[in-house]
Order: sequence, then C-alpha cells, then structure tokens
Amino acid sequence: MLLKAILVGGLTVALISWGTKDDPVPSPVIPIDSLPAKIEIDGVPNGLVSRPKSPDQNPLTAAKVQLGRRLFFEPRLSKDDSVACASCHQPEHGFASPDPLAIGIHGKQGRRNSPSLINRGYGTSFSWDGRDQSLEDQVRGPITNEIELASDMETVIKKIGADESYVQQFREAFSDGAANADGATLVTEQNLVFAIASFERTILSGNSPVDRFRSAEYEALSLSARQGMWIFESRGGCWKCHTGSSLSDEKFHNTGVGFGQPGRDEGRFEFSKDPQDKFRYKTPALRDVEHTAPYMHNGSIKTLKEVVEFYNQGGSPDDPGLDQDLKPLKLSPEEVDYLVDFLKALSGE
Repeated sequence: MLLKAILVGGLTVALISWGTKDDPVPSPVIPIDSLPAKIEIDGVPNGLVSRPKSPDQNPLTAAKVQLGRRLFFEPRLSKDDSVACASCHQPEHGFASPDPLAIGIHGKQGRRNSPSLINRGYGTSFSWDGRDQSLEDQVRGPITNEIELASDMETVIKKIGADESYVQQFREAFSDGAANADGATLVTEQNLVFAIASFERTILSGNSPVDRFRSAEYEALSLSARQGMWIFESRGGCWKCHTGSSLSDEKFHNTGVGFGQPGRDEGRFEFSKDPQDKFRYKTPALRDVEHTAPYMHNGSIKTLKEVVEFYNQGGSPDDPGLDQDLKPLKLSPEEVDYLVDFLKALSGE
C-alpha cells in the first residue's frame, strides 16, 4: 500500500494507492451475508415518505428479493468466481467499500469510489456520472465490466442455471404461480437483473436520530447535532444539493475535487459529451454517511471532518468550472464539529 498526501483546493488529504509494483495486489473481498433473516418489502422506515417505486414490468415480491439477495453475494457472477456485487457494496460498510477506489477481479483497481446503495431505490439516475437510468440498467454494467466482475451474461446464466437450487428459486420468483413451470427456462438475463434490482430496492435506512428528532422525539438528537442541523439547513447551504428524504438532489455538480491533478477524471462528460458536464458528479445521498468512508468520487478524502473542511473552504476555489453555489462557509472549528455530529446522526436502521 502506498500512502501519499496531495493538495486538493488548499486542503491536504491522504490518497491510498493499491497495487504498486512493490506491493501485492489485494484479493477481492466477498462479505458474508449478515443481513436480517427476513427482509421486509412492506412498511416504510421513519423519515422516508414511501417505498421506492418498482417498474411495472418488475413488481416487488418477496421471492424476487430473496433470489436477488443471494445473487448479490454470489461470486459466480464474476469470470473466475472470485468477486461479487457485495465485494464493492459491503453491508457492514454502508453498502459501499472501505477502498478509495473500487477493486474488482484479480485485484484490478477501478477509477472511482464505490457509491453506497442505501436508499438508491429512490434514485432517478445511477452511477457517479448518471449513465444508468434505473437500478435494472445499473445491474448489468458491473457484471460485464472488465475491471469489475469481467464476465458475460451468457456465461453467468449457464453457471447459475446449472445449480438446481437456483433453478428452483427462479421458478418461485418468476413462474407466476404455474406449478409445472420449467424453472430452467426462467433463468434468464432479464430475470437475474430483475431479482438483483428488487433486492437493492429493499436496502433502506431510516429512523435515524435526525428522523426521530423531527418526529418530536427531541432527546434523540444531541445539542451539538442540533447545531449542525441548523448550519446544514441555513448558512452552510448544504441543503441546496443534499435535499429530500435521501439528502440528494440527484443532480450533477463540480465541487472541485481533483482540480489540478494530472489526468483528472472528466465525470459526467464522459457519458453525456456535453462540455458543461466536465468534472460533474452526481450528488451522493447522505444516509449512513459515517459508515461509507472514504469520500468523494475518487475516494480522496478520508474522514467526514475533512469533507466538511473541504466545503468550508469553498471546495477548490481556483477551479473555473466550480459549481456557483460553492462559497467559503467561514465556519469556526467548533461549527465544523457540529456539522460532523449532524452528519453522523443521519445513520439509521
């Protein structure tokens, strides 16, 4: 592991680089499924208005969610059975990854940090650059990406279809009640995608101290977190981008991350080809954000306090494309800590 410090808009942050010629490449991680035995598909956690809406062609069912859950942790979705969806979206890490940049098959390092999947069922676009328009669209990309799971759908379907227990689960999820349905014919790319997307729509977090405070349980939120909430919602201006129940406007902004670095990732421009989208990335949601470090699209900032300090200085003020809403906040060190306490109080159940 190589650790070096760089200057991002005046703030010194630590970057971690894996797989140098003198260091061993880390093996991909496949987390153990430690989620509750039963995943609810009804009801809404406190602080969320409604369940995420499913597409008409993929209604949410318990059988699909259970199948998708198994597939989410399934290494056979990768070319050499060594990495799974959960490798980059680890439940104990807020369905994100502790690695600054995503690590895929053979320890290959991606270009961006793994975003959290918490409450992504409410999203309107997906991935850092918004190239995917639904959870179903997003599921396909990592499976076939050469530095993620590096497989192909035909091979994946053959491997999964050769497992009779999977055939039975596909039958239960997609036979529409036909007792004599041929389960093998239901092991298809579309059904696999539908199942994983269905599971991802159940990854919800709510009933945080902030939610309980807003429900008149005033003792749920510490005094410092209350001060942080006031800053977040007023002169801090955080609410301008982090809005709604998941605290994301689902839009794209250039906050100056990576400014001045050689080979800077061009963000949404790579997908849209619109020059105004250069260096813009989708606003991440903030639920359970204390568990998803490191931060930013390139994993370049290690702690929540450093994130707040970065925005306190106005991002990277010298970046000519900087979002116009970013200005120095002039928060005191104590106020920075208040805001961090508020962000930590967004962790829920």
